[in-house]
Amino acid sequence: MKKKLLMLALATVTGLAHAQKQKTTSTAQQVVQQAIAAMGGEAALKSISSLSYHGIGHRYWTEQSERPEGPWIVSYVQVDELRDVAQSRLLRKTQSKFTQSPEWSPVTLKISEGAAAQEVGARVVPGRSNQLREAEETFALAPERLLLTALQAKDLKLEKQLIYQNVPHQVLSFTWNGNPLRLLLNAHTHLPTALDLTDSYPDDLFIGRWGDVTTRTIYSYWTLEAGGIRYPRQRTVERNQQPYEEFTILDLKLNPAAPADTFAIPEATRQAFLIQPARNIDSLPLGLPNKPADTLAVGVVKIPGMWDVAIVQQPDGLLILEAPISAGYSSKVIAEANRRFPNQKIKGVITTSDAWPHFAGIREYAALGIPIIALDLNKPILERYLKAPHTQHPDLLQTKRRKADITLVSGKTVIGTGPNRLELYPVRGEGGERMMMAYFPEHQLLYGSDLAQRMPDKSFFMPQYVSELTQAVQREHLKVKKVFAMHLEETDWAELEAAVQKAAQPLSLKK
Repeated sequence: MKKKLLMLALATVTGLAHAQKQKTTSTAQQVVQQAIAAMGGEAALKSISSLSYHGIGHRYWTEQSERPEGPWIVSYVQVDELRDVAQSRLLRKTQSKFTQSPEWSPVTLKISEGAAAQEVGARVVPGRSNQLREAEETFALAPERLLLTALQAKDLKLEKQLIYQNVPHQVLSFTWNGNPLRLLLNAHTHLPTALDLTDSYPDDLFIGRWGDVTTRTIYSYWTLEAGGIRYPRQRTVERNQQPYEEFTILDLKLNPAAPADTFAIPEATRQAFLIQPARNIDSLPLGLPNKPADTLAVGVVKIPGMWDVAIVQQPDGLLILEAPISAGYSSKVIAEANRRFPNQKIKGVITTSDAWPHFAGIREYAALGIPIIALDLNKPILERYLKAPHTQHPDLLQTKRRKADITLVSGKTVIGTGPNRLELYPVRGEGGERMMMAYFPEHQLLYGSDLAQRMPDKSFFMPQYVSELTQAVQREHLKVKKVFAMHLEETDWAELEAAVQKAAQPLSLKK
């Protein structure tokens, strides 16, 4: 009898759990249907076959501003976009400008039939794979299709309600293309307030270095459009809880007509896009084929690249100067150091800047137990980067977790002995506040981090940065004959001093 009662109780519990599961699924779908009704109804949303808009916005350069916490450098953009929602085709004309490029720079992007192409002036070139992926995301998750995509998700779930923007919100979770999403719906209006998408970007030099990235898109400034459709005219984008973009639609048209050839991509360009290999930043080759490594002194080798690296030989081992680009790139630098200087251990890697591409390779060194030497002010961002999850595309540190060995530099720091002895100095400038310079006293050779680089006309980029480097040298009473930097070949120090003098020449007095 007891056995029968126990079996009956188990059956009842199992049945209740199954019923609860069905109820939860049904409730989630009902919540989405309620949101669809608030936006104008399912028939109205499905009737949107095309969409065009003109808008303006700005983006924050969180990856390479003067301070990781902001304020950030800002670039401005205006966009004219036409989406063929029915056939997943896109035409986007973008103009952008920022303080170092004050004229509008136009670029046209076309997406059609699984290919991407860019028009820059009169040139038409294949687009990038990430542009196609971003377009696919737009067609599935832009406001006009977001709720319909959620409704089709087999794993749609209703989560615990939360307070956001001081308003109760219903929370839905589901996946799209294998990526988890979380949708916040205003409990009063039922309209979407925010969408969280977690994804990884192995082909992106900047945000892709952070592994699993959560992008939050916040919708606001809702307007009533033709057909009774409500649409958000403003979006605010955050990435990993940092501001990224603000964009406002000034003019919106639903179901606009477009010429038949609007989205046409030349066949040769299409084929070139389809055959190009998938880009993965970890797979970038070491160095540049047209620029061989340069020996600056015996045992000091500079490897030019998108971001340069130097290998320094000292009596007790090797120092790597900079860890840029990616963990995969660092593994190639380590292999090259072992090839050039066999049987010598790598005793440390020095990272001199807080810009993401500059330190993007430190995770490889941390995973191998190689000490990291960095500026004191950069401790928070480096620790955050080392802890960042990389579950979707695991690197060595994700699979071999270990605590990083970090030495912080807050003043003059001497590393090693012998002719390649190094002295590290914080720059403490305005633009170079999060940078430090390395000085080889025996060679009167200076490494200037990211503060000195050439423009195409051979002038120096940002004389302000160059002046901060010359001021730091004067402050530390260093005798410098030659200088090199992450984006600068070995150069006479006198050229930098002359560039500062020229930039700061006296103002002319007009009568």
